[in-house]
Amino acid sequence: MSGTLNKVMLIGHLGDEVKLHYFDDRNCVGRFPLATNETYTNKQTNERVTNTEWHNIVVRNKAAEICEKYLHKGDRVYIEGRIKTRKWQDDNGNDRFSTEIHCTDFTFLTTRGEQQESAPKQEATKASKPSNQVSEPITGQDEDDLPF
Repeated sequence: MSGTLNKVMLIGHLGDEVKLHYFDDRNCVGRFPLATNETYTNKQTNERVTNTEWHNIVVRNKAAEICEKYLHKGDRVYIEGRIKTRKWQDDNGNDRFSTEIHCTDFTFLTTRGEQQESAPKQEATKASKPSNQVSEPITGQDEDDLPF
């Protein structure tokens, strides 16, 4: 055993649609942003504060095609994977770094019923909300919906 572990487990909401890129006749890579939220009460002001952390998710081949077909912006998903950092150069020749989560396993947490219910609501709120704003996360879950 090497004595190290690189494992990430996230539950969050998609911030955009899955974008696929095919790079030869059989292989593809899918990318999408995932938002995770931390909510707490500020003890001084007694105000609820929500911090959102964005993660760049990378999924490959058949798994990427499945994600692209079934996942949509706002859906909740469980992601398991590992952290990878890429180094690249921008247009000015400066070194840049991107930290990504390379997905090894995932579980869809938004049911079809929830997707169909939220679709009309999303259309109605598009006029009132900027498109780059993420809606409030689903905080409660009925005990009847638990998978066990």
